Amino acid sequence: MSLDPALHDRIQQTLSQHRVVLFMKGSPQAPRCGFSAKASGILSAMLDGYHTIDVLEDQEIREGIKAYGNWPTIPQLYVDGELVGGSDIIESMLNDGQLHSLFGLAAPDRTPPSISLSDRAAEAINNALDDAGESVGLHLSVDPSFNAQFQLKPIQGNEIVAEANGVRFHLDLASAPRANGIEIDWVETPRGAGLSIKNPNAPAEVRAIAPGELAALIADGAKVIDVRSSYDREVAMFPGPHEVLDEDSLERLAALPKDTPLAFLCHHGVSSMRAAEHFRGLGFTRLYNIEGGIDAYARDVDSSIRRY
Repeated sequence: MSLDPALHDRIQQTLSQHRVVLFMKGSPQAPRCGFSAKASGILSAMLDGYHTIDVLEDQEIREGIKAYGNWPTIPQLYVDGELVGGSDIIESMLNDGQLHSLFGLAAPDRTPPSISLSDRAAEAINNALDDAGESVGLHLSVDPSFNAQFQLKPIQGNEIVAEANGVRFHLDLASAPRANGIEIDWVETPRGAGLSIKNPNAPAEVRAIAPGELAALIADGAKVIDVRSSYDREVAMFPGPHEVLDEDSLERLAALPKDTPLAFLCHHGVSSMRAAEHFRGLGFTRLYNIEGGIDAYARDVDSSIRRY
């Protein structure tokens, strides 16, 4: 693809104005692909601020940046006008310390995290490792939303290694502090058996509140976030102060202080729970889901609101 000179100059001007630029899908507060989430999560943990371009909002940039740096995928990180690479390269440079040097930061802390592993979990993991070769290890990753994932894959040699109950865990540099203090157990439920992880670093769980509790919560400074469509809001408008969650407000709300109390509202309490969990993944610590949604609010608090 040949690059239009005007678009070339536009990209070059952006790179000259900002030392660190990440071309990504979405924003750091609301990434819209896993690779962009990984890249922005690494940078957000290292830097106080950096410039981002959401390529989904600009089709010219989305295609043009691929031609500009002769790099076919998104995200792309530029530092001092030079292409560094995509999410895998960013992660690799993080783990071997190159990214810290690039940003002029002190060498990374490679202290292994403290991990608690039950006997039953250790037995299950060791059984899974029996057929793995010496070059394969158990890798534990914890993403910025504190979702944990185990993988059996080759050992690169630059991982942080933590040992617990006879099991060696290999972690990347970003996952290690997020994993500190986790408790791993083996649980059996009606849906099956598997590993269970409790992470003390994860944000507090979303709390369910009854509609009758909402007034006191608002008086305490909580923001009510209505996640319903415009049609549903017109049918049954929430009468109190509130914000609407849409594409225009998402980034602004995500940038609020992480201790801001947020109460999510939908029709019956299902979509609002998903929205609350999204904000939990962003690090918010005081999240509430209004049980039963606007339907229960109309039934229990304000009968003038239409039920639909």
